[in-house]
Amino acid sequence: MKESWSTKVREKTEKHPCYCDTAHKYVRMHIPVAPKCNIQCNYCNRKYDCLNESRPGVTSEILTPENALEKYKAVKAKLENLMVVGIAGPGDALANFPETQKSIELIKAIDPQVTFCLSTNGLMLSEYAEEIVKWGVSHLTVTINSIDPIIAAKIYSTVVYKNKIYTGEAAGTLLIEKQLTGLKLVTEMGIVCKVNIVMIKGINDHHIEAVVKKVKDLGAFMTNIMPLIPAAGSKFENLDLVSKVELNNLRKKCAIDLKQMYHCRQCRADAIGVLGEDISIDFRKNCCNASWNRSKNKEEYTIAVASKTGRLIDQHFGHVKELFIYKYDKAGVKFIERRSVDQYCRGAEECQDSETKMERLRKVLQDCNLVLCLRIGSTPRKYLEDQNIYIAEIYEEIEKGIIQSVEVMNCAS
Repeated sequence: MKESWSTKVREKTEKHPCYCDTAHKYVRMHIPVAPKCNIQCNYCNRKYDCLNESRPGVTSEILTPENALEKYKAVKAKLENLMVVGIAGPGDALANFPETQKSIELIKAIDPQVTFCLSTNGLMLSEYAEEIVKWGVSHLTVTINSIDPIIAAKIYSTVVYKNKIYTGEAAGTLLIEKQLTGLKLVTEMGIVCKVNIVMIKGINDHHIEAVVKKVKDLGAFMTNIMPLIPAAGSKFENLDLVSKVELNNLRKKCAIDLKQMYHCRQCRADAIGVLGEDISIDFRKNCCNASWNRSKNKEEYTIAVASKTGRLIDQHFGHVKELFIYKYDKAGVKFIERRSVDQYCRGAEECQDSETKMERLRKVLQDCNLVLCLRIGSTPRKYLEDQNIYIAEIYEEIEKGIIQSVEVMNCAS
C-alpha cells in the first residue's frame, strides 16, 4: 500500500471483501441508485440489464437515496458485520452524481464509520475527484478495458460527454484519456483504486497485460480481470467465452506487475452479503409480484420455471428457450422434465409476440397452473393470464420460490 495512506484507510481495506481476500467474513451492500450511464459497451444491453440477470450491472429495483437509507438501516440491523456500501450501478455512479452524493450523505449521517466504495467507467472521474474525496469515499473501482483507441473502438459503441456523442476511435481516445487522468488524480489524493478489466476473447485479451502495467504506473492498488458475460441482445452476445484456465493464466502473468483479484463473484448492482452468498432477496419488500386465481385453493400444481441454470429462477420469460417443469403437491416439490419453447423475444427494441408464437406457447403450457420467472412482458403476461395461467415474478432458488409462490397464492385465496 502507498505510504501516504492513513492507518484508517489501511484498516478499511483489510475489511473490504473486494480488496482483501481474507475479508470474507465482512458484508458488503450495493445500493442501486445509479441507473443512467454515459457510455454504451458492446457487452451490455440496457433493455435487459436492470431486471433479468444475475451479473454486474443488474438489479431488481432502483432506489432513491431515501429508499437506500431505509434499506441500509434494515440490513445493518440484521447484519452487524456490514462494513462496506458500494454504488455499482446499474449504470455509472458518477453519471448519476446527485443521487450518488445524496445517498452517501444520508447514510454517512447515521453511520460515519461505514466504508463507501464507488464503481465508475472513469469518464467523469477527473471532474468529480475532489468531490469524491470530500464525501469520504475511500475506495474506488474504475473499469478500464483498453488503453488503445483502436481496441476501445471495438468495445464501446458510443461515449456521451458534455452533450456530445462520440463513436469509433474518437470515443476510445476520449474515454481512455479521461480514465487515465482520473485514475492518476484520485490515487494521488489517497483513494484506494481497483481497476476492473473485462477479458473479451479476440478483442482485448492480448492487450490486458499492457493495461495492467499502465494502471500500475498510475497508482492502482490492484486489478480484477473478469470474464465477459455476454448480455442477450448485445453486440457481443455470441462471442466465445473465456475459460477459467485462460482467465487464471492471464491473471498469473499480470500478478508479476500488480496484485490480482482472484475471488471476484461479478456481483449484481443490488447484492447484499458476504462474497459468494448474495442474500439481497431477503431484503426486498416485493420479491414476489404475483397475479393469482383467488377463487381456488388447489393442493396440486404444475409449474413452469424460467431458469438459466436449473438452480435459480433467474431468467426473463422472453429469453426462454427451455422451461423447467415441476409438480407441487402434499409430498413437496418434484422436478418433472424440460420443455422446449419458441423464444418470443430476440433482443429487438420492442418484443413483438405473434399469434403463432403465443399459440405454440399455449400448447407447451396447457397443463400448467403457474409460471415463475424473473420478469415477463405485458403481452405474454396478459395472454397467459387469459389462459388461466398465473404469473409470479421472483428471483429465488427454484424450490424455495415454488413453495413461497404457492403459499402466497393460498393465503390470497
